[in-house]
Amino acid sequence: MRNLTKIISIIITSVFLLASFSTGAFAGKKILFSIKGPGSGNPFWASVEKGAKEEAAKLGVDLVLVAPPQEGDVQAQINQVEDQLAKGVDAIALAPGDPNAFAPIVDEAIKSGVPVVFVDTNGINEGVTFIGTNNMNGAELAANFICDKTPKGSDVAILTGIESQSTALLRRDGAIKGFKNCGLNIVATQTAEWDTAKGRSVTESIILKNPNIKAIFASNDNMGLGAMQALKDADMNDVIVVGFDATPDAATSILKGEMTATIAQFSYNMGAYGVKYALELANGGSIDPNIDTGTQLVTKENANDFK
Repeated sequence: MRNLTKIISIIITSVFLLASFSTGAFAGKKILFSIKGPGSGNPFWASVEKGAKEEAAKLGVDLVLVAPPQEGDVQAQINQVEDQLAKGVDAIALAPGDPNAFAPIVDEAIKSGVPVVFVDTNGINEGVTFIGTNNMNGAELAANFICDKTPKGSDVAILTGIESQSTALLRRDGAIKGFKNCGLNIVATQTAEWDTAKGRSVTESIILKNPNIKAIFASNDNMGLGAMQALKDADMNDVIVVGFDATPDAATSILKGEMTATIAQFSYNMGAYGVKYALELANGGSIDPNIDTGTQLVTKENANDFK
């Protein structure tokens, strides 16, 4: 009888352990996920949020997801991260609004035993994994697409994001490399800070000075849609506009024959992988220094997949 009781006890314990490993071995771990801007009004960050939340639910971890009231409000993002660190977290997935400003906070977190991964935008701290798009390659892919459709020597322009962010600089540099390699003439490289309205106003200024412009690379779809509106207002309907992010609004614009193309980056994966790999580190594991979430050219042929 005692042997039977012991066997039953062992079976129950084994079942419990198997269940815990399959459904929530990491339950109770608290992961802070800090993104650069709110998901409301920005499909990219909304997708990152969705990926993070669904992965956290699947793994059974406590996800604390924070965002500043608007993208570019670095101090608000810093305050949020410092507040959550003071409350106690087991790991951080961070999309830094300003990698330089966040560097000492990241160092302090790691020193105190809280591992960090960067998501979407790489930081400057050595030894911290970056999870996101190879932004330079993605922008060069966009530039090469424009090169194939534009006569050599044509005037082109680049709209960049917030230039304190590595994402913006890498996309700018990738586009410059692509355009120079195929002999296009870059007449303007100006920031519109990821914003639709600014994309429109900056483009208005560019086309006023460069009426023969043939193409614009916008470092995100918000700016691309703004550029498209400026071109429509000026009745310049033959100018190629290529964005970056493959948001539903951009896909719709492409299908309507407005924007020409965009570069898809898999923002949902950024959110999901951010949680997954931050958790791996929180549990004492090790991960690769770079985790590429991929890029893909989106044109009218496949835009329906991104609506």
